[in-house]
Amino acid sequence: MTSFMLTSTTASKIDAHLTKLRHQMGAPAIGMVLTLIVVADEARQYDAVRAATEAAREHPSRILVVIPRDDDEGTRLDAEIRMGESTPGEVVLLRLYGELTEHADSVVSPLLLPDTPVVAWWPGECPQVPAKDPIGLLAQRRITDAKASPDPVRAIRSRADGYVPGDTDMAWTRLTPWRSLLAAAFDQPVGEVTEGLVVGAERNPSVCLLAAWLSERLGAPIRVGYGSGPGLTEVRLTAAAGEIVVTRQDARQATLVRPGQAPRQVALARRPASELLAEELRRLDPDDVYASAIRWLAREAV
Repeated sequence: MTSFMLTSTTASKIDAHLTKLRHQMGAPAIGMVLTLIVVADEARQYDAVRAATEAAREHPSRILVVIPRDDDEGTRLDAEIRMGESTPGEVVLLRLYGELTEHADSVVSPLLLPDTPVVAWWPGECPQVPAKDPIGLLAQRRITDAKASPDPVRAIRSRADGYVPGDTDMAWTRLTPWRSLLAAAFDQPVGEVTEGLVVGAERNPSVCLLAAWLSERLGAPIRVGYGSGPGLTEVRLTAAAGEIVVTRQDARQATLVRPGQAPRQVALARRPASELLAEELRRLDPDDVYASAIRWLAREAV
């Protein structure tokens, strides 16, 4: 991997160095399918870059990492460009100092790949309305993570405020295996569901979000219960034919019980951030099911 440092630089100089490095390494930008903008503080940027780089193995991207720094260090832009065999696509770490932190969009805009989608990801704290944020305005898809908020449950309940098609949250992405498994449990008729229970760690936003999705889809009251976790641990649905139960014993597998059938073990692993991000990058169209779930959750919280 080639790493190139630029201090007190500009976006135009960064773009020129990217072009020069591509020519030197024979790595044309034509193979990249999107631009991924990651907005993270210094404490989160390492894990975020690692997750984005892993996701880029499936979706070759130009990854622009915006790292706001302290205002009292003067106004300047430092950049680190990473390119090479171990780095799919291109990675540019942009450290913004002083007043430049308020104008990250002006730094990022000249570095976007032409004629390709733009995705913005906030692995930590995010704007109240991502679509109105200067970085969010550049993106067709905006990914947040309520789990990183000081109050994760309150954060996911507020996602309906200012929702714009293209918004999504990692709390929803974490539910994909659960939603797939629960949908498959209805392959055979079980009758009307009258009530249910979702159990998980108290501060896990996916718990109340899954309950909202089930309640909206099934038209039945779904309660939320809290345990020690980790994450989601149990779903119980009471149907006319009996109970549908999913119990996860550890971070890898779960037990599925359906009416009239023997319990069976199913894979239900907790996934790393790189896999969650890769899933979101597979779809760049609006997620209408997510929109319905957060709106239902917001109404239930009133």
